[in-house]
Amino acid sequence: MTATHDATTIIRDLEDARYKAMLEHDLARFTELSHPELVYSHSSGGVDTLESYLDSMRSGIYEYHEVNHPIDFVRIVDDVALVVGEMNADLTISGRPTTLRNKCLAVWKRTESGWRFLAYQPTPVTGA
Repeated sequence: MTATHDATTIIRDLEDARYKAMLEHDLARFTELSHPELVYSHSSGGVDTLESYLDSMRSGIYEYHEVNHPIDFVRIVDDVALVVGEMNADLTISGRPTTLRNKCLAVWKRTESGWRFLAYQPTPVTGA
């Protein structure tokens, strides 16, 4: 196995862990996976930092029920991993049942303590 192949496998596993943490409302695990400078964009146009996203989760604004996140590809460039795929979810946002169908880009940064989730950008799929 090449180093790039190993890193790609690690990133895919980390994406699974990130979404699992969201589904299980495991904020400690989500924090552990995240870079302190996280920029988390939403399909609504809002943007969260790590702390504001965690605050929204703690207060119950986001409650994830089901998430499907197929990955189209992972591209590793130096110490950055780009994950291009989809984020399809059934969740409750501020008490309202919501279905999301997005193409998305997740960015992971290799740090001294391992790969950390640095940024997320969804784009709603037209007609979804």
